[in-house]
Amino acid sequence: MHRFHRNSAGFSLIELMVVVAVIGIMAVVGFPSYNDYIIRGRIAEATSALSDGRVRIEQFFQDNKTYAGGACPPATESFTYDCSNLTNTTYTITANGNAGSSVSDFSFSIDQSNTRKTTGTKSGWAGAALPQDCWITKRGGVC
Repeated sequence: MHRFHRNSAGFSLIELMVVVAVIGIMAVVGFPSYNDYIIRGRIAEATSALSDGRVRIEQFFQDNKTYAGGACPPATESFTYDCSNLTNTTYTITANGNAGSSVSDFSFSIDQSNTRKTTGTKSGWAGAALPQDCWITKRGGVC
């Protein structure tokens, strides 16, 4: 009597379903964290450009004794910049998220007094009523 012993070369359906479930759980946990990481990186781009723009306008003021005519930071992939209220003694630089980007709801500003404001954020990012007198850089309204 010969016994036929069949060797199985593969995965059972149960093993495959466990792997799919583990990958699904990791995706559910990981994707929002990754998305927040991307948003924080783009916010850093905006706040850096606003700070740089402030330095450039202050240098312009030192040379010309007026803010009128000062240059605005150039637009980036994620934000456009608007210089408003450019007078002899005042200015405001605003960064607005580009439509269709992950930061489209974000809006930050800075003025001649170095007052930093957040006037718009994505849902879940603001921890208090807007506008806030700081730049919100993390979920929950952390400045």
